[in-house]
Amino acid sequence: MFDNELCLQEIGKRIMERRKKLGLTQEALAEKGDVTTQFVSYAESGKRAMRPENLLKISSALNVSADYLLTGEIIDKDLLILSGKLQKLTPAQVRTVESIIDECITLFGSEK
Repeated sequence: MFDNELCLQEIGKRIMERRKKLGLTQEALAEKGDVTTQFVSYAESGKRAMRPENLLKISSALNVSADYLLTGEIIDKDLLILSGKLQKLTPAQVRTVESIIDECITLFGSEK
C-alpha cells in the first residue's frame, strides 16, 4: 500500500509542478482538462488514483505525455510536442534555442 501511495504522490507532484510552470490555477487546469477542480486537487495531493481517461485529459491539458506524469520519464511523444513548439519559431530563434540547449548540456553534463 505504501508504494502505491508514494507513486500517487509522485504523480501528483509532477502534475502540480507542470501546472505551476504553465501558470495555471487548479481551476484553469480543470477547465482545460474537462475535469473538476476537486479532481485536480485530489490528483495533485495523491489522494486518489485516476481513471485512464482522466489521466489522458490532464496530460493533454498539461501538454505532456501520460507516461511523463506516471513515471517522470521523457518519451518520444514529449519530444514530439517539443518539436512542434520549435516549428513555430523562426530559424534564428531555433538556433538560439539550440545554443541554450548546448549550454545546458555543458552545464549539467550527461546526468541522464
